[in-house]
Amino acid sequence: MKRRVKEFIEIEDHCSIDDLIARLIEVRGALPADSEAELRLKGDDVFGRKLSISYSRDQTAEEAECEKRYADACKEAKQRDLAKLRDELGMVCYVPNRKGKLRIGA
Repeated sequence: MKRRVKEFIEIEDHCSIDDLIARLIEVRGALPADSEAELRLKGDDVFGRKLSISYSRDQTAEEAECEKRYADACKEAKQRDLAKLRDELGMVCYVPNRKGKLRIGA
């Protein structure tokens, strides 16, 4: 199963209505079919306002490979930390995970 990535497009508030409509038509034409796009107004009177369009897209192969590399590194770091904790405590620890409890014995 592929992961979905949330992307954002922001449109500044200082433009003509015709430019805004043209930009929104351009954005709509470029969105994937199953993008689940949302339009929101963000900001305030002090810092200005922006139209923010958020949508979902499939993760690219490059992004998936990068995420996998960092996920593996994070998993290894957690395993090292658990081993260090087990050595310090010298006893059995139960760590919750998605499938139930993981038993770490000394």
